[in-house]
Amino acid sequence: MSVIFIFIDGIGLGENSSFNPFSINRYESFEILTGGPFNSKAKPVIEENHLFKPIDANLGVEGLPQSGTGQTALFTGRNTSKEIGKHFGPYPHSGIKPFLKKESIFHAVKDKGKKPYFINAYPPIFFEKSEKKNRWTCTTLMTKSTGLKLNTTEDVLNEKALTAEITQKAWGEKLGIDIPEISPKEAGERLLNLVSDYDLILYEYYLTDKAGHSQNHQYARKALEPLDEFLLHIINHKSSKDVLVITSDHGNLENLSTKTHTRNKVPLFVLGENISAFQTVESLTDIKDSILSILSN
Repeated sequence: MSVIFIFIDGIGLGENSSFNPFSINRYESFEILTGGPFNSKAKPVIEENHLFKPIDANLGVEGLPQSGTGQTALFTGRNTSKEIGKHFGPYPHSGIKPFLKKESIFHAVKDKGKKPYFINAYPPIFFEKSEKKNRWTCTTLMTKSTGLKLNTTEDVLNEKALTAEITQKAWGEKLGIDIPEISPKEAGERLLNLVSDYDLILYEYYLTDKAGHSQNHQYARKALEPLDEFLLHIINHKSSKDVLVITSDHGNLENLSTKTHTRNKVPLFVLGENISAFQTVESLTDIKDSILSILSN
């Protein structure tokens, strides 16, 4: 049994309104997971192999949640916003970096003698800028600190990794990298082909957060359509014994009337066997231990 952990940046449960892309267009994967419309009216689902519930991303701190503290809370189980007395992002604050370097879910999985894998790949320009400034995202800092290699173009070409936008199109069009475009279904199949090699496989999708900041419905649709197709393939073809976990770090995309993040609750979706450990999850800080509980069975 493996855990497929898909982290979607910046999606909350918003009102059913003309400012909510999930109200303007239908996205089958999300509606399968919520058992109906994906908005703040969606009722929790607690079944033997299917769980959906809204969870807190505000962490008891005033102000708008941010990616640095939210993601670190998600991946370490620490209430990082309270640790530094504020929400902070998009990169991790110096006061919470030690948690990613020593206490992440990747560290805990390795300590159990199991294998974690971060399937995202990064182009050369990412490494150039990050190494020059010594500034890493939450996921890349966590991965590096666990002693794992960050994937490169070679890993994408060898079908061992995925690009951040799923289809590889942007790497060719915007970065001039000689790499073929793939469909979201092919990307989903690539992930599923690698699941049996690892105990925990993590994929990060951040274009949803960028689309939320853009306040542009067309941009939102371009971010959500490939994600929807990608998720549908995984939902429909994953092994029943593997557990799929999907969540976010804060709200944003669900309200295009504002350029900022929101204080809306974020979704937690879990599909698979023996998922009862997730029934008690109330906030981002509870995800790590619930995943570890699954991997201990």
